Amino acid sequence: MALRRATFRLYPNKQVSEMLHYHRKLHKDLYNAVVSNRITSYKKFGKTVSYFEQQNCLPDFKEVWIEYKVINSQALQATLKRVDFAFGRFFKGLGKYPIFKSIRHYSGWTYPSFTGWKVHSTGDNGYLELSKIGQIKMRGKARLWDHPKALDIVNRNGQWYASIVLEIDDTLLKNSRKTDNGVMAIDLGCNDAIAWTNGEENGLVAAPRFFRKAEQKNQELGKSKRRKRSPNFNSSASLTVDPERSPRVKKKVKASRRWKKVQKLVSKLSRKVANQRQNFVHQETTRIISGNSTVVTEKLEVKKMSAKAKKGDALSLSKGKRKKQKAGLNKSILDVGMGMIRDALKAKLSDIGGLFVEVPTKKVKPSQTCPKCGNQEKKSLAARTHVCHNCGYTQQRDIAAAEVMLLWYSNNLQGLGTSLSDVDDSSSTSNTSKRKNAGSMKQLGRAKRQKSQAPLGDVETPGSNEVSQG
Repeated sequence: MALRRATFRLYPNKQVSEMLHYHRKLHKDLYNAVVSNRITSYKKFGKTVSYFEQQNCLPDFKEVWIEYKVINSQALQATLKRVDFAFGRFFKGLGKYPIFKSIRHYSGWTYPSFTGWKVHSTGDNGYLELSKIGQIKMRGKARLWDHPKALDIVNRNGQWYASIVLEIDDTLLKNSRKTDNGVMAIDLGCNDAIAWTNGEENGLVAAPRFFRKAEQKNQELGKSKRRKRSPNFNSSASLTVDPERSPRVKKKVKASRRWKKVQKLVSKLSRKVANQRQNFVHQETTRIISGNSTVVTEKLEVKKMSAKAKKGDALSLSKGKRKKQKAGLNKSILDVGMGMIRDALKAKLSDIGGLFVEVPTKKVKPSQTCPKCGNQEKKSLAARTHVCHNCGYTQQRDIAAAEVMLLWYSNNLQGLGTSLSDVDDSSSTSNTSKRKNAGSMKQLGRAKRQKSQAPLGDVETPGSNEVSQG
């Protein structure tokens, strides 16, 4: 059994909408109270409070704050678990220190099991029934539908959504997508979102640049919003006692109606861009796996690639020129959605029992390696055509990188017994007849240990020595 999510748009009436906002506020207040309890206990008494201690206090908490009696107990426990998870990420160095959240930054709550709610649907529209809240119409279509297990209620840009966790049978999941036994290598980039090759054919998928196309409109809305009173606006003129000190920020200031009106337009534009990008990612990844059960790509750390240029770094020199260039590059990387493409491919290949391979970028260096002779030569980002000065092979840069990754997969994970220097110039893949000499599991394990110690051009497989000698 596998777990998958299906998201539906909710359409509550006025009374139910008020109840949803009320429950959201109660969960937000509980979250802040739990964070405050942990901070106060440590600062005053030097004691850390665990999740189980706070969970055991919930019955007494509801006796004092009786409004929480209408909320599902497991939903309250899930809110406590969210705080515990946030502190856990902080202590592992994966996130920032948990702080109090305003209602604008607290999106919703979770039902961790199938209690307190019911869904009346077969995967196509229907309605949702929440305990103490009521029935809500929902629209959407799940690709697969089976046993509901958990539910997230989310308010995003003024709209309500239900994200339902489904337990899907493995057989149903495997037969849900059409695929073939092909192998494809892809290279992700900013100019061309996807460069692909399967050894016989290759191609490019242009980057759609959804955010870039909407950037001018977004800037115009941002300028319009700055002329209106935002929440918690900076009123330094009336509050600053010492002009040399940093200005204080006036708290609990509500946004003006005009600011809210413009903010809705900003949210609508952001939602449109996000939906366009998500649609592009799903269409392209579905097209890739429709004929391939194995996808090879380089290992990308998108979070580090899109990080800001630090002070003192080479990118922050030249009076901020390089820093601005890095900011523009970060915007292009995130606009393509490289991380979304990678995650979507992993999930869809997992559905069909396929294989997702990430080539070690620092070791193989696909963009600097010739797929024909294996010669490595540094290139600048401005050079978009691969021209090998050793063998004369010419190809579009990203397609050449994809060919290198496909060749690496063939050599290292299929046991073909060839290296980059042994490849015939007439083909970007090696001779498939050598697959017969794949070797035993013991020989494959021995070869794998050798590969971890050898450079790329010296890698050998069981088919090249041991099996052929037998």
